[in-house]
Amino acid sequence: MGDIFFGVDYYPEHWERSRWETDAKLMQEMGIQTVRMAEFSWHKLEPQEGEYDFTWLDDAIALLAKYGIKTIVGTPSAAPPAWMINKHPDILPIDTMGRVRGFGGRHHDCQSNPTYREYIRKMVTKLAKHYGENENVIGWQPDNELGNSHFDLCTCDNCRKSFQNWLKDKYQTTDKLNQAWGTAFWSQEYNDFSEVFTPRITVTGENPSAMLDWKRFCSDLIIDFTKEQTDIIRKYAKNQFVTHNFMGFADKVDYYKLGELFDFVSHDQYPGGFYLPETATPHEKNHVLAATLDVIRGYKNQTYWLMEQQSGITGWETMGRAPAPGQLSVWALQSIAHGADAIVFFRWRTCAVGTEQYWHGILPHSGNPGRRYEELKTTMQEMLPLMKKMQGSMPKAEVGMVFSFEQDYAFQIQPHHKDLDYIGQVQKYYKALYDQNIPVDFISDKGDFSKYKLLVAPLQYLMNPKLEEKYMSYVKNGGHLILTMRTGVKDDNNLCMTDRELPGRLSEITGMEVLDYDCLRNAFVKVEYQGREYQANIWSDLMHLMPETEVMATYASEFYAGEPCITRHAYGDGCCYYIGTEPGEELMLQLMENICHGANVEKLADRIEDVEYMTRENASTRWLFVINHSDKRKEIPQITGYTMVKGKKMGVLEGYEVQIYEKLK
Repeated sequence: MGDIFFGVDYYPEHWERSRWETDAKLMQEMGIQTVRMAEFSWHKLEPQEGEYDFTWLDDAIALLAKYGIKTIVGTPSAAPPAWMINKHPDILPIDTMGRVRGFGGRHHDCQSNPTYREYIRKMVTKLAKHYGENENVIGWQPDNELGNSHFDLCTCDNCRKSFQNWLKDKYQTTDKLNQAWGTAFWSQEYNDFSEVFTPRITVTGENPSAMLDWKRFCSDLIIDFTKEQTDIIRKYAKNQFVTHNFMGFADKVDYYKLGELFDFVSHDQYPGGFYLPETATPHEKNHVLAATLDVIRGYKNQTYWLMEQQSGITGWETMGRAPAPGQLSVWALQSIAHGADAIVFFRWRTCAVGTEQYWHGILPHSGNPGRRYEELKTTMQEMLPLMKKMQGSMPKAEVGMVFSFEQDYAFQIQPHHKDLDYIGQVQKYYKALYDQNIPVDFISDKGDFSKYKLLVAPLQYLMNPKLEEKYMSYVKNGGHLILTMRTGVKDDNNLCMTDRELPGRLSEITGMEVLDYDCLRNAFVKVEYQGREYQANIWSDLMHLMPETEVMATYASEFYAGEPCITRHAYGDGCCYYIGTEPGEELMLQLMENICHGANVEKLADRIEDVEYMTRENASTRWLFVINHSDKRKEIPQITGYTMVKGKKMGVLEGYEVQIYEKLK
């Protein structure tokens, strides 16, 4: 990655050439070191089939290089051109209602389509051969936001054939497939793999096991689609990095597996996205922004890039709020605090044409530098020397949060309760830690649990013997584990466990069994914890406890009032907490504070509303970030043992100020 710390996404093809040098000069003055280009420019690169024209991109790369700016090349497979679609209309994807999705947006493609894959191979080969040894090109981004726009796509005949082959490779025989999917129900047995359908809208209901395998297949298809491009790039561009812009918790593709293809992962962060749920105050989603950054770090357990960091108002047909003065800087520094080694802002200049005319960039439509330019210019100049020192340093967390795409897929298929959402549940537990200024690592269920004092594993719905053993070993060896409602319900085929009560073999570490449960539709349940009543939601597990299991909280309403709700069970050198409901926010915070205290987890600071503490460290140095997410002045405790390296006054945070402190180890 070298010494690249700040960049911008640039679309020279949208503007007259006479403007390009002005842009390059302004970028240089601002502190821009790299640009990403060409990821949506297929027609500009191949205006007619087989007629390639890279001259405009050559000229842009060379001009930017004259001003010390390097280029990241994006492959254009997210936007196949009209000539291709007209010649091969079967490239267009088909949704689950059997409708063809037309030309005019982006990602209007079937990733199984062999004709389209051949066009991509030719294009990526041409690009990689052309730029693979260009000293002004430092890296590559295959496609753009893989999985975006494909959530209901594609179910065409090519996808059906690919799915059938995927199933045949996995199960070998239809007897095994029928057993894994439970096809005896509703006469869904298959005599041959060629009989299997892709999911289309049904008269009623869907087979949960078939839908889980379909989601797995869709993820593997995207990975295969990407690997094909990545392999070509690596063949011809041996000294240039390959990355891709992920989207936080977006779940069409398993990012842990996709991340294995890249030198490092990148991310697109839009705290003011027009598409985000509205909140009562603009700061209610700070924990979601932080969680999104932490989960990106967790996909490869290393630092990452922001390939698209918000630089203005977001918008397509409708728009989001205008970032207040200082807010763009706060968002960029929050990304750095959680492990970003480089920030690439989206975009350079607000586009005057197309769908994203109101997705504002650093420059407005007029192209004249204004408030956003000056704010981010100052941020870059202040942060550049610190970024050089911090490069490669990581936050150090004592708490691990297990995040699984497969658990998410299973709850998408059968959410149980209209308000139960796997990712939302993970973020609720995360918030209780974030509010205490406790750093968190997100970790795959295949990752190393042993380095964490406390492991939080919400909704471990799908279970297998290997994962059971892993959780049991973690607790036995001294770990503190939190398991929750709906743990151990199904096997890896999405079939219900039948050999014992929930949570199956994990009852050995939970010290309890779930004998019944209540789905709280349009209701909540009262919970008594430490002499106070709190609210809980969504679900109630009704438990039978082993004699040595400690009751931490009981239900205080419904027909099971007085029954245990939250338990603690010692096992080996550790303990396991079982939370049989969804605690309301107040109960969640109190409960997690006590659990963290019991696990000797240290917090960075006491809670101050809208103030976030985060650290990064390497072998020699630790940096502490103190971030004010509000426009209000905040008094904070004096930071001892550190030297302030960015900030105005110790003990005081001005509105949207970020202070950074440094300590040598």
